[in-house]
Amino acid sequence: MHSNNYFTTRRTIRRYDTTRDIPESTIKKMLQAASQAPNTGNMQIYSVIITKSEEGKKALAPAHFNQPSVMRASAVLTFCLDINRFNHWCRINDAIPGLNNLQGFMWGIIDTSIFAQQFCTIAEMHGFGTCYLGTTTYNAETIAKALELPEGVIPVITVTVGYPDETPEISDRLDIDSIAHTEKYHNPDSDEIKKIYASKESLPSSQQFVTENSKDNLAQVFAEVRYPREANEKFSKVYRAFLKNQGIEL
Repeated sequence: MHSNNYFTTRRTIRRYDTTRDIPESTIKKMLQAASQAPNTGNMQIYSVIITKSEEGKKALAPAHFNQPSVMRASAVLTFCLDINRFNHWCRINDAIPGLNNLQGFMWGIIDTSIFAQQFCTIAEMHGFGTCYLGTTTYNAETIAKALELPEGVIPVITVTVGYPDETPEISDRLDIDSIAHTEKYHNPDSDEIKKIYASKESLPSSQQFVTENSKDNLAQVFAEVRYPREANEKFSKVYRAFLKNQGIEL
């Protein structure tokens, strides 16, 4: 186990040692521990699909833009909002479920996220590496087909896990005083905003992003290149349509 200051030095691992495998039994033990995380009403409206086979990874890879970590990881874990199981339990007990709406959706998103993060914490503290893939909601329908997800089961988060085969730089983070507010929210003015992001903007990697993308500053790289409005609106429309097909009414 790592020391108590582990999280100040944690790293996202994208390259894994393909000669070493994490047994499914070990992954399930960590998931069992992670399931002790808090959740709404102790309903546990989430599920996780463990993909270890090469065939299974190949089916998922295109949905994650063929990121190398998908094929190199010991396992790909797809954490899903799951009201299917809860609804079935209610129906066979003459109860009328009512979670296929915005409130139920938000409960499921929050609880699934906590479950996934708890797993990452446990896995990393046992010496394994993890990487959160931000592509899950982009191609949820493709993932759902590959995993044969029934109505009421929604892919939310994908995590790769394996033995690390790299020691990347520690990711930069904003100073805590720019995130934590005392008693009431402090709305920063323009000068304060500049100070908050100054350290991030001064990093060589950030300056490289700006140069490579022919932009004037880092904010433009984030807002206009990495996460542009057009793409966000496109994938929002696609995801909303998928949710409706899965029985979620927002």
